[in-house]
Amino acid sequence: MRVIGLMSGTSHDAVDAAAADLVIDGDTLFLTPLGMVGEPYPEELRTALVAALPPAATTMREVCLLDTLIGQTFASLAVRADRELCGGSADLVVSHGQTVHHWTEHGRVRGTLQIGAPAWIAEATGRPVVSGLRTRDVAAGGQGAPLVSVVDVMWLRGRPGVPVALNLGGIANITVAAEACDPVAFDTGPANALIDAAVHHLTGGALAYDENGALASRGTVDDALLRRLAAEPYYSAPPPKTTGKELFHLPYLLSLLDGSPSSHGRPCVEDVVATLTRLTALTVADAARSVHATEVIASGGGTRNPVLMSMLRTELRGVPLRGSDELGLPSAAKEAYAFAVLGFLTAHGLPGTLPTCTGARHPSVLGSLTPGDRGFHLPEPVRTAPVRLRVAASPGRDASGPA
Repeated sequence: MRVIGLMSGTSHDAVDAAAADLVIDGDTLFLTPLGMVGEPYPEELRTALVAALPPAATTMREVCLLDTLIGQTFASLAVRADRELCGGSADLVVSHGQTVHHWTEHGRVRGTLQIGAPAWIAEATGRPVVSGLRTRDVAAGGQGAPLVSVVDVMWLRGRPGVPVALNLGGIANITVAAEACDPVAFDTGPANALIDAAVHHLTGGALAYDENGALASRGTVDDALLRRLAAEPYYSAPPPKTTGKELFHLPYLLSLLDGSPSSHGRPCVEDVVATLTRLTALTVADAARSVHATEVIASGGGTRNPVLMSMLRTELRGVPLRGSDELGLPSAAKEAYAFAVLGFLTAHGLPGTLPTCTGARHPSVLGSLTPGDRGFHLPEPVRTAPVRLRVAASPGRDASGPA
């Protein structure tokens, strides 16, 4: 089956599409990458989205507008991905949508909302669409995140020691895939969320993010600010747990900057960004040590920040840090490929969650289906779910996968 995965994460700056050929052979799911394309959100749309996100108030009219415009943006990219990556032969589109709220109370997730109406994608492409993948896990008592953990466990199965998959998006999350124990996954805290918020605010909107870690490289970590940031109770809460910009947003950061200023007043923008970058490295490394990681395999936008990666290597204290590209999944597109896999599992009636990772009562078949212009004919049911994922050779490169 040829599947397109669409993804926009908690940085809410762009939409990525990755296409893959997926086939089950015995207990193994083979994934052949066909490539990826991406497009930034139109500036007006991104501005409206940011303005509507918590802790800001919004209206149902604005939610309807965003649901429609984001759905149309996803649809446009899906058409392009089908044409450029699949030669017009995609069988299925899987849309993560745009997370706008993750409702948590007392450590329990009560609901989650991803918008970007899938009907626009089905109408534009003519392909069936699987969407709304997080909600079923929440209904089953889970956190609804990190949802890619089942893919990470399949992908890393068989590697020695305690391999840990790390995603550095707006929020950082890890999946622990040791052979000797049940898999575990959880959000460690902010990756780029607070860095991006600080850069945009403290530069008066001149910059949206710290490109190549340029600001952090010129700054000095403010130890007092770092201690205040690291005292956040979320970091010491036990897994399974998940978080988002409902907690780690600009007003949260400003309260820590203004509420207990250093003797020199508020730090300069370079020092704030350096401190927040160190916070991400510190909290990720603490989480990796807590699960006795023997290697960390990173993906996501944060891997393009050399200062963050350098700080993370320092904080990991000798635990190897490598990119997901080394194992065959391009770092920039890994989550989009993962959602393609989740939709493929749904189409075959197979569960896409691991209860030990999300905290759900049981595994669940994920998502809702929007038929294409010829309806949707389910594939032959698969009685036994694959337990491992192998990244097969794609045109122009050698096969790669777990050792």
